[in-house]
Amino acid sequence: MINTAELVRRNAAFAAGETFVAAPLLATGSLRVLGCVDPRVDPAHVLGLAPNDAVVMRNVGGRVTPATLRSWAMLAKVVEARSQGQANPPRGGHLVVLHHTDCGIRDLTAYPDLLADYFEIPPADLDTKSIMDPYASVRIDVEAIRKALPPGFPVSGLVYDVSTGLIEVVVPTGS
Repeated sequence: MINTAELVRRNAAFAAGETFVAAPLLATGSLRVLGCVDPRVDPAHVLGLAPNDAVVMRNVGGRVTPATLRSWAMLAKVVEARSQGQANPPRGGHLVVLHHTDCGIRDLTAYPDLLADYFEIPPADLDTKSIMDPYASVRIDVEAIRKALPPGFPVSGLVYDVSTGLIEVVVPTGS
């Protein structure tokens, strides 16, 4: 079990490396990733991302919900505020939706009212979210993101297989 003393020890080792010194608030790249909170599927590890490579947001199922869209909009305002006066402000980007096999969100189908609240939809509409199929759900979520973002913004959808450790491109960028 990891306790507070162990966390303090690990933090001291991290701080000694000074990788955080002068790290910018904004990611050095323009990659944005939406993934699940499942500890087996940390997007930074699964995708081989280094610190500051991307903005990574995680929620239950890695799903696009109204709250997710509101959070992305708020982050866009942070970028806008921090970029004012820069000669070359960050532009464009690529958003990746990362779902995975054996996701715990499937267990929540026993609680339709809870899931409906999460998606902010009537319980009768839950079938439109393809909770049980990560390949279908990633397509649905990529489409929702594409509708919310400016036309032409690159979005792709991946599914991580918890048995093999590999990702599959389900929705290529630009398709």
